[in-house]
Amino acid sequence: MLSIIQAAGWPIYPLILASIAAVTIIIERMLSLRADVVAPKGLLNKVVQEYRSGGVTQDMLNKLSHSSHLGRIFAAGLRNVNSSRDVMKESIEEAGSAVSHDLGRFLTTLGSIASLSPLLGLLGTVVGMIEIFGSQAPTGNNPAQLAHGISIALYNTAFGIIIAVPAIGFYRHLRSKIDSLTVEMEQQAIKLVEVVHGERKL
Repeated sequence: MLSIIQAAGWPIYPLILASIAAVTIIIERMLSLRADVVAPKGLLNKVVQEYRSGGVTQDMLNKLSHSSHLGRIFAAGLRNVNSSRDVMKESIEEAGSAVSHDLGRFLTTLGSIASLSPLLGLLGTVVGMIEIFGSQAPTGNNPAQLAHGISIALYNTAFGIIIAVPAIGFYRHLRSKIDSLTVEMEQQAIKLVEVVHGERKL
């Protein structure tokens, strides 16, 4: 690997940094976007039972807010449980917007890496071409410089594509996962509002 990096020249270093950042973001988001972390199953039933048995307490709201992303949304709604249905729904929507923003954290960076990696690879290709042209001399070609220029061009192009392809794939997968989780949380929040206001049985 060290010999490949040396052969690829200095343009490979931004690509290495981009690959490290992409892997870090992918791992962090895959762990953070697990369903049991974002919207645990059975949370709605648990919240409704606790509400019916003891009403809304500050301790209950604090636990909900720190339990999960869906818990934050439920807590925002229950803080306005004595208000009208519309006020409770608005507070849930506000909390839902903040939660949706948190779920998409770092995805813009991942998308940027996916877009910029091929360009960084192209930069390496250009640098390699400059090396190749620099190997031309009146007395003939410099084989070592010619080979080095070809290595820079090819390795950087390949690395740029290798980074971009999985980054794009994971970006789209994570974005789709966020959309699914957001829809699920919206449905759960609507159920909570309707149950609390007696418009629906759980």
